[in-house]
Amino acid sequence: MTVKFVGAADTVTGSKHLIITDSGKQILLDCGLYQGMGKETDPLNRNLIVNPEEIEAVILSHAHIDHVGNLPYLVKQGFKGKIYCTEATLDVCEILLMDSAHIHENDIRFINKRRKKKGLELINPLYTTKDAERCLKRFRSIPFNADFAINSEISFRFSEVGHITGSAAINITATENKKITNLTFTGDVGRYTDMLLKAPQPFPQADYIICESTYGDRLHDAYVDAEAKLLNIVLNTCVEKKGKLIIPAFSLGRTQEVVFALNKLKNKGLLPDIKIFVDSPLSTSATDIVRKHSECFNKDLQEYIKTDPDPFGFNNLKYIQDSAQSKALNHLDEPCIIISASGMCDAGRVKHHLMHCIGDKRNTVLMVGYCSPNTLGARLLRGEKEVHIYGEIFRVNLEIESIHSYSAHGDYSELIRFLSCQDKKSVKNIFLVHGETAAKVSFKEKLLAEGYKHVSIPVKGEQYILE
Repeated sequence: MTVKFVGAADTVTGSKHLIITDSGKQILLDCGLYQGMGKETDPLNRNLIVNPEEIEAVILSHAHIDHVGNLPYLVKQGFKGKIYCTEATLDVCEILLMDSAHIHENDIRFINKRRKKKGLELINPLYTTKDAERCLKRFRSIPFNADFAINSEISFRFSEVGHITGSAAINITATENKKITNLTFTGDVGRYTDMLLKAPQPFPQADYIICESTYGDRLHDAYVDAEAKLLNIVLNTCVEKKGKLIIPAFSLGRTQEVVFALNKLKNKGLLPDIKIFVDSPLSTSATDIVRKHSECFNKDLQEYIKTDPDPFGFNNLKYIQDSAQSKALNHLDEPCIIISASGMCDAGRVKHHLMHCIGDKRNTVLMVGYCSPNTLGARLLRGEKEVHIYGEIFRVNLEIESIHSYSAHGDYSELIRFLSCQDKKSVKNIFLVHGETAAKVSFKEKLLAEGYKHVSIPVKGEQYILE
């Protein structure tokens, strides 16, 4: 069996890993979009590297856009196999891929208006809503911890990793020439102190592991500190300065975590009497899916909902879908909290809110997750004094805050803990993906110090024969 790394090898986004059996059968692990790569983003997404017509099946770790967002393009280019995922991941993909298609169509419509005026050739979107609809017909959900055979050579089972609702490690068993090889792709690994979800679960012994490394070089703050810091930021911005608090957050996972934290502060009587808005149609739909899949909740949240049945709803909190209501928030002259997608500030309604709030020193933007280096969110975190939003230059006068412990990615100590269920002597190699270079190099050193024999950092397009 051979593994070829065709995405998330030189960067964090664009997760794609190709499994090729000795007989030539091909299985793709994830098919994500590249994000935040500037002018390179679209060409990277159009260059799949793999041949879609030769792929028998796709197995998904979870429903974040950098792991599933290029599936409609894969189908558009000729993929005719099945797409396997957990039930919750399927539910999320049904809304997320349609939303992604709408974004591609709208972005291209805007771009083509400018190109037409300049007499330039018009371009097509990466994929359309019709492509997304065709893609969704190929999905099939598989329960956690159930063995499923794709063909006579490849079977797999999902195990929980607590990253987002429905997220899973993919544990593959390949039987070739009477030899069995076990490969685990971790997907994105969550937190052992996650506010909402079960902790990452032990996974079967593997010969080879493809492991994420997003935070392979850092440790998170404690959650208790995060809740206190959130309250202090709310009080400073909305009570003392009488400004707006803008929280860019991914629609699935981060939005629900922040809302739940505010819910707890509300129930404790600590939250000031201000309006709170979740301004994102996708976030609204995603929250409904999280509510539906309460089987993914951890024990603490299971106990919490016995006294508060809806941890994602309370007085003063309003979910907004209508675009007119969203635009009205920009003219709301009173303290409030606006939670809006996307988390990296590179798309969605949050860009409009930042554009209207960025010049007012009363306001604060609170970053609560990872941002790729070239994104607007990353530029704000770096403290840049001027930023481009929709082609215009804006002076950054508002306050920038961050709370890293809301991250859905485990830090290096949690990743090491996750891998600790393995017999180190039996693991032939760990391949580090989904991380910036510094994070991967640092994490490699830590794993070698832990006693793992071989740790590799593959580059895009590199192949390894799994012996």
